[in-house]
Amino acid sequence: MQFFIIVGGLIGLAVNGWRGAAFGALLVWALLPLVGRLLLKTAVRKIGQVQTQFLDSTFAVMGAVCKADGQVSSEEIRVAEALFDQLRLNPEAREAAKRAFNRGKEPDFDLDAEVARFATASARAPVFRQLFLQVQVSAIAADGQTHPAEHAMLLRIARGLGMSAHDVAMFEAMMRGGGPGSGGGGGGGGGFGRDRESPSALDDAYQVLGVPATANDADVKRAYRKLMSENHPDKLAAKGLPESMRALAEEKTRRITAAYERIERARGGVKS
Repeated sequence: MQFFIIVGGLIGLAVNGWRGAAFGALLVWALLPLVGRLLLKTAVRKIGQVQTQFLDSTFAVMGAVCKADGQVSSEEIRVAEALFDQLRLNPEAREAAKRAFNRGKEPDFDLDAEVARFATASARAPVFRQLFLQVQVSAIAADGQTHPAEHAMLLRIARGLGMSAHDVAMFEAMMRGGGPGSGGGGGGGGGFGRDRESPSALDDAYQVLGVPATANDADVKRAYRKLMSENHPDKLAAKGLPESMRALAEEKTRRITAAYERIERARGGVKS
């Protein structure tokens, strides 16, 4: 704030000497709070628009993803309904979400256009993109298997969001590996039901952390701490994540921690 007042004073000085300097400094001092409030209102409005688009696109795309293998299972419907509770949707928002889900199941649903709309709305809020993909993967994981058409659609969605196949693989590994609580979208049973201590579950744990099984203990711990720092719900809230979506972020960090703890057990502890 002081910097802008000084700039205002210097401009006034150049225009009308010391009187101009005093006027310029006072003018900036008086206007800055107003400008700050306007900027805050603009930011809040934009975040609200992203949230609205998130809900509409999330459930519409979820409907398309669940229908990708030809039918929507009861488990997939249960995940969608559980997400209503997780996002604390009021009755009106629930009905809107149901309409969006049904819209996504229609044969003429334009998946790419829907993803593009959401990508545009969330251009400055990448945290929403991560949660968006997390929800889609959890919906597919609900019935315990991934159809090739569903996986192909996930990759298509990720590309539309500017994300990669690695992001899809990471979330799929999270769902397969299980973890405390329900699936990322409210599904139960830890996704695909894989034995949490099996060799394949350990492979998934390394996939979640983004390190090879040959990584040393220091690299494993470093990767874990980096992921936890990037995905901590408080840090995401500072970037615009609303409280209603905090549960999704918390579920992701729980699964990251579960993956790390699985590696710890397999190694007999991870040394610093």
